[in-house]
Amino acid sequence: MKTRKLLCVTVMGSMLGLASSVALAKADAADVARLGQDLTPFGSEKAGNASGTIPAWTGGLTQAPAGFIPGKGYVDPYASDKPVYTITAANMAQYADQLTPGYKAMLQKFASYKMIVYPTHRPVGLPATEYEQIKKEAGTVALADNGAGMLNYDKTSVPFPVPKTAQELLYNHSLRYRSGGYHYFPTEMVVKPGGNFTVIHRDVTLAMASALGNPEPNRLYYYLSKVTGPDSVAGQQSLVYEPIDQVKEPRLAWQYNPGQRRVLRAPELAYDTVDGLSDGLRTLDMYDMFSGAPDRYDWQLLGKKEMIVPYDTYKLADRSLQYSDIVKPDHLNQDLIRYETHRVWVVQATLKPGARHIYAKRIFYIDEDSWAILAADLFDGRGELWRMQEAHGLQRYDVLSSIAISDVAYDLQARSYVVNGLENQEKQSSFGVHFTLQDFSPAALRRAGN
Repeated sequence: MKTRKLLCVTVMGSMLGLASSVALAKADAADVARLGQDLTPFGSEKAGNASGTIPAWTGGLTQAPAGFIPGKGYVDPYASDKPVYTITAANMAQYADQLTPGYKAMLQKFASYKMIVYPTHRPVGLPATEYEQIKKEAGTVALADNGAGMLNYDKTSVPFPVPKTAQELLYNHSLRYRSGGYHYFPTEMVVKPGGNFTVIHRDVTLAMASALGNPEPNRLYYYLSKVTGPDSVAGQQSLVYEPIDQVKEPRLAWQYNPGQRRVLRAPELAYDTVDGLSDGLRTLDMYDMFSGAPDRYDWQLLGKKEMIVPYDTYKLADRSLQYSDIVKPDHLNQDLIRYETHRVWVVQATLKPGARHIYAKRIFYIDEDSWAILAADLFDGRGELWRMQEAHGLQRYDVLSSIAISDVAYDLQARSYVVNGLENQEKQSSFGVHFTLQDFSPAALRRAGN
């Protein structure tokens, strides 16, 4: 296969060290004019690639396929597609330039691991009102001079449709359109060597601040989570106010302890604090592939590249599946995970001298269409690959939003993994839900615990 090289993007130093004259730069009028022309309304390249493995974007999947019944799960619009090829350890060298270090390591470590690659589709499509707002703010929003905040931001879901820096890409990921707010019932499973796992059940609500009528200043989203099972951990709750600029204002968090029946501030719920139910496999800033303050890292935009990533994972969302059908020893059931060739932005985060974090380097692969992080490689202090993550996204055609159904983090050294978000045996999620600020008050957290 012909080698594809990174599309060059020059980065002069780390994002957080840029001079304010650069950090405050806005998209110029020529870039804004490209939206809806050679760029999609949300900023990706509209054209396909030269080899034909990536098609042109033609509007996305904005109508539900035949047979879709709300509340019964998603019908796979691409169920008739046949695999193009399957990558295994035996042939991975042929596709090496399109594989992340994490995928190469998984293929080499586990004989049962494979990646089934299907024809590429570009289903991302947003409401027309989102397109209007993206274009309206594209020429006005700018990074603050610390690289961790935004000026002139109102409510666009893609503040930087023509990104020039790593930090702009992080904001696109964090703010990507997620139907305003939703109520869902994700699970979390720590899978031990050998395949044993216990299902943690949660009841979660999330609201983007831009969707509330009265958000507080400097707010990205509001998040409320309650553990509902098993009985040994049921009742634990967390409430998070996620700031836009987490250097100016740290994340605000509270926890409810059912044993003490008290709500306490929890400033430690950030950075590399370990999620207490993940058996040490997930840090809090691994949620949503990356979330939280960026200030402990130097950020570098390496460019855009065609890579093989998880995409259109409708098969994994099939509500007829049992969790034992999905969760297997060493890794998920790879027959259920669909991979496609897509253009992704490659962003590298390197731990600052003197800063503390268990990951010394992280590499993120951000989809050009959905702006979601689809894969990540996490390195330890020795420079060795420690963990890899992937997110299982799909276009939720009923609400015109690309929201992942799950994500997984593999610990390559411990041969364990944690999968988060699967809902196959849970209640149906509700999207486009309208919340108020009172729904996310510490008082609401206390009431929910009674």
